[in-house]
Amino acid sequence: MVQTMAAMQESFNREVHPQWRDQGYRFYRAVWVECAELLDHFGWKWWKHQRPDLEQVKLEIVDIWHFGMSDMLHAGTLTPAVAAQLLVLVGADDGAAKDPEAFRMAIERLARETLAAERFVLEPFVAVLQALPLPFEELFRLYVGKNVLNSFRLAFGYKTGSYVKRWGEREDNEHLVEVLAALDAPPDAVPQLLYAELELRYRALAQSS
Repeated sequence: MVQTMAAMQESFNREVHPQWRDQGYRFYRAVWVECAELLDHFGWKWWKHQRPDLEQVKLEIVDIWHFGMSDMLHAGTLTPAVAAQLLVLVGADDGAAKDPEAFRMAIERLARETLAAERFVLEPFVAVLQALPLPFEELFRLYVGKNVLNSFRLAFGYKTGSYVKRWGEREDNEHLVEVLAALDAPPDAVPQLLYAELELRYRALAQSS
């Protein structure tokens, strides 16, 4: 699964720029900004009622993983040892954080260590997955889905600014979660079927508005 995700990430990065490795992209910067967005979806404000949006929390973690893998691919550190560290999460229970404050602190630790090193650091990322928890199998499933959505965005004008992120009353990430949940297909058929369903919704809800 790690090899599959690495190949998909390499392919997407080449869609962004064929010579992406030579562009000096600051993947670490994207990681800590995504950490802040993740914390917002989970909730941290003590002065108002907040309910964690767990589906969006998971997608923010997946976004971090996109940038983390990109950084490791660029540095040549995406080795079998990475898979070994992630294997501890196989079979983990999925669900809400049993200790919400510990999860928030795990997010902050990832942001802090990323900024200090100016690179993606795997161990605090694994700690975030454990604190939620987000099982490795679920990380893989959501990664495949978000990778397809990212490619879809590029194909429909994300880089030029013509892409419409809000489809009807909801953002594309929300549609992605809904389509993934309803998709009953073999793993190798998921990317093509998911892309087709996203395109149907986009043309009906976003481009027609």
